[in-house]
Amino acid sequence: MSVIGQTPASEAYEYPLLIKHLLHTPLAHHPDREIIDAEGKRFSYLELRERIGRLAHALHQLGVGPGNTVAVLDWDSHRYLECFFAVPMMGAVLHTVNVRLSSEQILYTINHAEDDVILVHQDFLPLIEQIQSRIERPHKVVLLTDTGAARDSAAVHGEYEALLAKADPSFEFHEFDENTRATTFYTTGTTGNPKGVYYSHRQLMLHTLALGVAFNLGSGHNGASSADVYMPITPMFHVHAWGFPYLMTLLGLKQVYPGRYVPERLLSLIDTEGVTLSHCVPTILHMLLQAQEQTGTDLSGWKVVIGGSALPKGLAARALNLGIDVYSGYGLSETCPVLTTAKLDKEESSKPAAEQLTTRCRTGRPIPMVDLKIIDESGTEMPRDGRATGEVVVRAPWLTQGYFKEPERSEELWQGGYLHTGDIGFVDERGYLKVTDRLKDVIKSGGEWISSLQLEDIISQLPQVSEVAAIGVADQQWGERPLILVVPLEGSGLREQEVIEHLKKTAADGVLSEWAVPDQVRIVEEIDKTSVGKIDKKVLRKKYGAL
Repeated sequence: MSVIGQTPASEAYEYPLLIKHLLHTPLAHHPDREIIDAEGKRFSYLELRERIGRLAHALHQLGVGPGNTVAVLDWDSHRYLECFFAVPMMGAVLHTVNVRLSSEQILYTINHAEDDVILVHQDFLPLIEQIQSRIERPHKVVLLTDTGAARDSAAVHGEYEALLAKADPSFEFHEFDENTRATTFYTTGTTGNPKGVYYSHRQLMLHTLALGVAFNLGSGHNGASSADVYMPITPMFHVHAWGFPYLMTLLGLKQVYPGRYVPERLLSLIDTEGVTLSHCVPTILHMLLQAQEQTGTDLSGWKVVIGGSALPKGLAARALNLGIDVYSGYGLSETCPVLTTAKLDKEESSKPAAEQLTTRCRTGRPIPMVDLKIIDESGTEMPRDGRATGEVVVRAPWLTQGYFKEPERSEELWQGGYLHTGDIGFVDERGYLKVTDRLKDVIKSGGEWISSLQLEDIISQLPQVSEVAAIGVADQQWGERPLILVVPLEGSGLREQEVIEHLKKTAADGVLSEWAVPDQVRIVEEIDKTSVGKIDKKVLRKKYGAL
């Protein structure tokens, strides 16, 4: 696009923001650095680029071209990383399928996305065989295996490695409009079918660059540097593993892809490969800290960004005690996803660990180019005083422009020209956002709003607590009252009344409203989770709401 009022040189290159351009830097700076698979396979960045070319050629031979859609059902692997690049670089659309959805939901997303080729790990082949007769569009299936051994199936048109072995690595990736759709995935809500979220090359590139600036490149503390070793512990089907694989490839970091999330395997990879940088939801971190008690793995110096739901102070304190540099990030499926991080500045990082907890568990400050504000029900912006609460709305150059083929839901998402997050919170004088609850999860009791996240945060600090969830349940007098569900640490002997007394003391100290202290606490063996490991309050309300 030429500058208005100026005539560009006849051969000037406009450099569209296309995903393929992310590969220039690692190939120039770190061509021999490794990408490692859970099965022990190792590839250099030079080999990654060759395999991307081979994959594109193999898909082209299967009929994939610009505008076609390629679905992937796989664990976190080097293959998935190759798909992150090869598919959109062809001008095709990558559909990352949430393998934890029900078979009917997966069928819905495949049909709605209009998938032309489906790449499926052998673990999920029975699922595809089960639903294949109801896939509406003509399609081809490629089998992904970890061992190279594949069972015969009439559903399969070829095996991934065999197809790559016969393919030409010098596939030519043509240029096209940077606003071309690159990816689609589906996010589940409280009602209805999963919603399709989509992103263009331009949006993914800008998110990658802003994320890189936000993580203070060149700084080892709290950030990302080219010396880090990266391992995602957020599924690659979920918002492109929060966009980190694109950034880590741009930086040329050593990358480790762990396959299926098995705690002992994850800890072993952290130890043997020297992993220094990861991201996950709180429940995954909780799972790893429990496993670490048995393995004794040294986790000091491991940097972990926590998102998906609030980082409880109790969990953060356990991590800090092990030397883990843990802090929050925030975003949605609809925001690509990162909007804010709670990275510590120089002043905060010099404080004792116990004093850093509040900042680390805050939702964070906006990353570059994010316009974030809090509004009331009339759309009026609320003051940034650390007290005034309202809905979080945002603008940024990488937010999804709507839901795929759902104009009414898209208009609702973008009402008033800002993307509505559905979260409520406040912004303090230093610009830190604190999300206090989801609009759908806040407990409305007697005309007052009680934050389920605040209750969970306070209870998590009891040393006997392993996990906690707070939900609103129907109350004849007050409309709703909070119910606390607690999974105690094994052998702790925690009793319901101890939890209530802890909350009463917190209220007496002025930290919590006395009205927020619940009447009901239940000790439970487990707390239901969503397909991406977050506490599933929709299921919990259904299960316990009638009590």
